[in-house]
Amino acid sequence: MISKLLIANRGEIACRIMRTAREMGVATVAVYSDADAKALHVRMADEAVHIGASPAAESYLVGEKIISAAKETGAEAIHPGYGFLSENAGFAQAVIDAGLIWVGPKPESIEAMGLKDAAKERMIAAGVPVTPGYLGEDQSVERLTKEAGDIGYPVLIKAVAGGGGKGMRKVDAAADFEAALESCRREAKASFSNDEVLLEKWITSPRHIEVQVFGDSHGNVVHLFERDCSLQRRHQKVIEEAPAPGMDEATREEICAAAVRAAKAVDYEGAGTIEFIADASEGLRADRIFFMEMNTRLQVEHPVTEEITGVDLVEWQLRVASGEAIPLTQDELSIDGHAIEARLYAEDPATDFLPSTGPLDHFDLGEEGRIETGVEQGDEISPFYDPMVAKLIAWGEDRDEAIDLLADIAEEVEVWPVRTNAGFIARALLDDDFVDANLETGFIARKMDTLVPDPLPSDAAWQTASEFALLAASEDHENLPTGLRLNAAPRLSVHLAHKGEGRDVPVTGADADIEATGIVDGERVLLFSSGQAFEFETAVRGSGHASAADGAILAPMPGKVIAVDVSEGDAVTAGQRLMVLEAMKMEHALTAPFDGTVTGLEASVGGQVQVEAVLCVVEPSE
Repeated sequence: MISKLLIANRGEIACRIMRTAREMGVATVAVYSDADAKALHVRMADEAVHIGASPAAESYLVGEKIISAAKETGAEAIHPGYGFLSENAGFAQAVIDAGLIWVGPKPESIEAMGLKDAAKERMIAAGVPVTPGYLGEDQSVERLTKEAGDIGYPVLIKAVAGGGGKGMRKVDAAADFEAALESCRREAKASFSNDEVLLEKWITSPRHIEVQVFGDSHGNVVHLFERDCSLQRRHQKVIEEAPAPGMDEATREEICAAAVRAAKAVDYEGAGTIEFIADASEGLRADRIFFMEMNTRLQVEHPVTEEITGVDLVEWQLRVASGEAIPLTQDELSIDGHAIEARLYAEDPATDFLPSTGPLDHFDLGEEGRIETGVEQGDEISPFYDPMVAKLIAWGEDRDEAIDLLADIAEEVEVWPVRTNAGFIARALLDDDFVDANLETGFIARKMDTLVPDPLPSDAAWQTASEFALLAASEDHENLPTGLRLNAAPRLSVHLAHKGEGRDVPVTGADADIEATGIVDGERVLLFSSGQAFEFETAVRGSGHASAADGAILAPMPGKVIAVDVSEGDAVTAGQRLMVLEAMKMEHALTAPFDGTVTGLEASVGGQVQVEAVLCVVEPSE
């Protein structure tokens, strides 16, 4: 068995790997960038090695530094987690060449499945059904445009080296194809250093079904059943569950058998996931489920599989990497209950899910369910990495029980001042269609108006905040609301303000129609309710910043300007793209708020900007 393990990753996955390693008596080594010098995974590890500056390209993506850190600390093995270098066949080979153990599949297997076009050809040869599309070497705009037309719109453009929803665009009409292709290629080049793409027919009622597989060096391959990952936003998974709702035993047997064939076709070792797209227009049927790709690593959503099988997949990874056989046979694996996972992101649904960065002055995810996180109160969310801060997992005897528990967990999330999607998660889980398992990958986009919570506090929230403030200021605290915490001596006040709006709220003493907890701290009340957070102050504060209402185009977050489409003096129309900002691995287009003329252009390609920096001004037309 491995005695010392280096984790070539950060955040919640690094912490999760360390927990299992510690239980197995395996010492751990963390690596960290400048931004992560005080991170939780660094504090948890037995040893930690600094590997570079904050950008991942200068730290977590530099394989030589990671291998050097392993040798320096005497680590025998490297676990890549997911993302970063986890599916980099060259890095895996370099680890092996350095005399270290690679906790993952063989480099040849990664390479075989790493390029989506070659992987699909291999799957066809193995008898695994694939989605109709174009896999050709001719990557000219003309050829791709022609093939898209032949396939028939809508089509999906996918980076051949892509993953995690990056380098992927749905195109509904021929007129939009070239612009989508350009954006997809640019994102793929930045994320994977490879801008080649493939095309697939877009399935109109799609469900994303994936199968967890596991292989060892003794020729054994098993599956650990399926997961449903259909709830996605911009191709990024948000809520995942196992087993897939509506999956009958015959269909399960066929799709899982196909996944095992796929893994055997590349002589697979370790944990992997075979991803399928299902045409669910008539329910889940084996003849309407197609191979999409293989993820040659541990998946973000692996906890739901662990919850229904009782297996620790990281333990299996370490045992198999050490040369042991898979601990259980296929006949010894079974499904117990239902599990659902939600990804808690540092983002603000009210501002089109823009990432939210900064200190976690208050961070409480409760004690129910299973929580996987890489941060604690007092830590900071950096703009350099993926905005996922935690995974919330619930298990139940059946799906309804799991839904109810996870919704409760999401509604009780307390995070401040960083914004999260907790309220959005709770609404999605309690939506009638989700409860009834009417799922497809367009679920979130179709229901966005009802899933995004109102960013402004309700009248009941104002009332509750006023009650909290006044009760906290009273000498008799016996009637304090449940969950109220006093962090400082409060000041009696009936005047509250939120984002510039002031109200004199009468205190009635009656129960408000809201379940909430609060913190009264100096001259403010923090109110947490249904996964949202509201800050009420006792005096109105103006921000003093320009806003889109007067034509100023502000940076919505710290980031890098990667495209500027206008020049000083240009006439623009409402909605026209002015520039593109890249932050936290996502592109954000900034558009004109109305017809007018561009003035005060401060942005330039390659420039780094801070949040609320004025990038340009659009003077309205007369």
